[in-house]
Amino acid sequence: MALAAAVALGLVTAALAVAQAWLLAVAINSAFVERADFAALQATLAALAVVLGARAVVAWAQESVARRCSAAVKSNLRMRLLRHAAGRPPGSGGPSSGEIVVLATRGLDALDAYFARYLPQFVLAGIVPVVVIGCLATADWLATVTVALTVPLIPMFMVLIGSATERRRRRRWEALARLSGHFLDVVAGLPTLRVFGRSGAQLARLDRVTDDYRRESMATLRVAFLSAFALELAATLSVALVAVGIALRLVDGLMDLRTGLFVLILAPEAYLPLRALGASFHASEEGLAAAGEVFKIIEVPTGAAGAAGGRPRGSAAVPDLRGAEIRVEAVTVRQPGRSLEAPFEASLVLRPGEVVGVAGPSGVGKSTLVNVLLGLQVPDVGRVAVHGGGTGAAVDVADMDMTAWHSHVAWVPQHPFCFAGTVAENVRLAAPNASDQAVRETLAAVDLADLDPATPLAEGGAGLSSGQRRRLGVARALLKGGSVLILDEPTAGLDAAAEATVLASIRAAARERGLAVLLVAHRPAALAVADKVVTIESRRVAPA
Repeated sequence: MALAAAVALGLVTAALAVAQAWLLAVAINSAFVERADFAALQATLAALAVVLGARAVVAWAQESVARRCSAAVKSNLRMRLLRHAAGRPPGSGGPSSGEIVVLATRGLDALDAYFARYLPQFVLAGIVPVVVIGCLATADWLATVTVALTVPLIPMFMVLIGSATERRRRRRWEALARLSGHFLDVVAGLPTLRVFGRSGAQLARLDRVTDDYRRESMATLRVAFLSAFALELAATLSVALVAVGIALRLVDGLMDLRTGLFVLILAPEAYLPLRALGASFHASEEGLAAAGEVFKIIEVPTGAAGAAGGRPRGSAAVPDLRGAEIRVEAVTVRQPGRSLEAPFEASLVLRPGEVVGVAGPSGVGKSTLVNVLLGLQVPDVGRVAVHGGGTGAAVDVADMDMTAWHSHVAWVPQHPFCFAGTVAENVRLAAPNASDQAVRETLAAVDLADLDPATPLAEGGAGLSSGQRRRLGVARALLKGGSVLILDEPTAGLDAAAEATVLASIRAAARERGLAVLLVAHRPAALAVADKVVTIESRRVAPA
């Protein structure tokens, strides 16, 4: 629809350009040669004003259609990009958060230049020169031949310059993505860097990456200015050839002034869309590069369509977890890009009212096992299944409806995230209808009784210590309820008193509410509250 409108508007623009050239030639000829009456000259000028106004309206309509199309495309690509980023299994690799943020914001915003400038000019460049050359053929064959032979020079220069700038365009976008990702990582880890005295080194690294981006940007601008100069020079020399031919024939009396003016005014219109196309090409390069990166990302299958094991996600109902067992059956996950299976043949059983501890050295796949239990990652070997639950058969977690499964599971990651808002709003994240009293009791259960629920927090939990953020994440999980509680290092960084309070609350929730609890921990005090402890292992394998 948008393309059809662009073609129609392009035809109208070409017709108006011809009408403008003819009316302007007639007006000048009538005023200075034929000495026509004032009324006829006034009518011609009025018609010329109408044509100029119509050209302005058509140009506005072209840009309006292009911007509407651009807004629809950007919205669609953003939604697909964010949906893909949210559906990626943890540890699956791919672009960093910084790269995705740049793509979804500045990168896709640059598509406005492609849709609002480049595409309309692309349509005009294919229509206007043909119409102009056809009209010139009815007035002057020599000028027609000159324009027809010189117009192809503009696209030829554009192709040569475009092929030369492709590599620079790619390098510039890569430099921007590298800068954004590194900057985001540095900002996120700045407190840790300051503690260990490494912030200065990272600032120097940021300076180097920023300088790389500056150099690539300036190189791109140099090429853009040189290409614009080349296109303008080619168009100017071509119009000069037409003007010289017209002048010689006017002197010899072989052409009347009105026809000469019409040809001289109309000839530049054949080159104008091509020159504008070359100029807008550089403005659209960043958007095209960003769109290419977006398509590369969204075309990669995510965990929603199958992860490491390649098995499709299902929509099976979640069994009744009261009295059911959740069994991890010889789960093995091949780590992407590494010759490592972590975990390797991990097996355990979660029962209501029990706390199962998971131990093992760093890097053996404890967090990966948590992802498998959550249904965020499909193992290469083995499965996680619910046995019992009134169904009479085991149901694989990977075959369940993930939204329904997650409604039964409360999860505390290693680094719980706090959103901008009050403490109470963060605790209520998974239980929005919880009462104020329930929020205060839950905070007290994790040794945060002195924290006012109305205290405002900035994005990322600024204003709280790391230990408070971790305990707030535990409070959020305890308030949610559900049937399964999964905790990944919930007491890391806590002092002994706070750790004891948190662990006692977890133990009480398991016994009193019948929760099946999986507790991943390194600290002996945390593992001591578990009914049983399972140690998992990893295995090195030959590279694929």
